[in-house]
Amino acid sequence: MVKPQKPARRIGRPPAGARAGEKVKDYPQLSIRLPTDVKAKLQALSLVSSRPQWRIITDAIECYIKGRPDVEQRMVDELVGRSRARALRRNRAEG
Repeated sequence: MVKPQKPARRIGRPPAGARAGEKVKDYPQLSIRLPTDVKAKLQALSLVSSRPQWRIITDAIECYIKGRPDVEQRMVDELVGRSRARALRRNRAEG
């Protein structure tokens, strides 16, 4: 009797980026200074929710944007679109 083969699994941790196939190590880094109590809250929230700090901060920014007036949300979207377009042009020029 032949056992069905399982699909080959990759060794190590799977990529943990915000979107499928992305790697956190490829993201740009950000360095910020926080008051001691805020940093402690971020660390505690990370432990309690079993989520990395970068994901908590990402969710907090999204939540903050959703709480802003529609006009501001559209402005943010427009500025983000410009930044992406600029980055694409830069990548094409380098590659």
